[in-house]
Amino acid sequence: MNQPSVAASYVALTTAAVVWGGSIVGQKFTLGAFSAVEISVFRATGALLALIPLWWWTEGPSVKFAPRDWAIFALLSLGVLGNHLFTLFGLKYIGAGAAGIIIGTSPVVTALLSSLLIRDVPFRSVIGGCLVSFAGVILVAGLDGQGMSGASPWLGGLLVVLGLISWAMYSIGGRRTMERFSPLTVNWTTLLLSLIPQVPLLLFDQKGLVAGLETVPGASWLALAYLILFATALGQQAWLYGVKGIGPARAGIFINLIPVSALMLSALVLGEAIGAREITGFALILTGVWLVNWQSQRAL
Repeated sequence: MNQPSVAASYVALTTAAVVWGGSIVGQKFTLGAFSAVEISVFRATGALLALIPLWWWTEGPSVKFAPRDWAIFALLSLGVLGNHLFTLFGLKYIGAGAAGIIIGTSPVVTALLSSLLIRDVPFRSVIGGCLVSFAGVILVAGLDGQGMSGASPWLGGLLVVLGLISWAMYSIGGRRTMERFSPLTVNWTTLLLSLIPQVPLLLFDQKGLVAGLETVPGASWLALAYLILFATALGQQAWLYGVKGIGPARAGIFINLIPVSALMLSALVLGEAIGAREITGFALILTGVWLVNWQSQRAL
């Protein structure tokens, strides 16, 4: 497979980060009409309807799968599954702006796991920045467990962090897989496999289906369409393309764009208040990200 250029990778990663910032607000908005599992299932199904025909038209007939490949895709799909569901359930308990700030820790989560799993950088070079960033997460959630927005910011923040860990594992494992398969192939296969265990979960987590889909407001359908077309189909594809080009550790820095767009849109669309607690926490998270990158470069 041809290696993406650095410039093309940067464009792809920037695109993914910006649309994902909007997706946090979109997910929070759609939770008013749909359950978390409904959103995840509809989102994955809609994206697959776009991705699979595109894959078949561009490269499908030439791609050959072995049983071992499907086993690897199945493991990677757990990262997609965890990211989607943990984030959605977390957004039930925490504001979109606060969740966006917490997602800004993704670079340090990815760097920490990379240092432990694939040892691309020494653990001692990332732990300091990780601690600073996680202090920012604690501040955003609220030292007393009652942040400025959301019913239970501590629980919501924990679930969002678990979603970050899931995505970090997906990014780390996906890069090696993309040495043999294109980002598009990895995208649709892992998305499809992540959908399979979610279908039975619909029996236990319904909202829009119970009330009747005809009662869902048009704005909620538009938000869901955004999640399908941009956050899942375009965003995930662009992210994998960028990771293939420059690697998960360097790609992680682009996550810094997510909190910016999430904060702005959460205030504009959802009317969430952004105060000193959130801004200070965001500053700590960015400081931790900078420390991780600076110390990692010194260690190489």
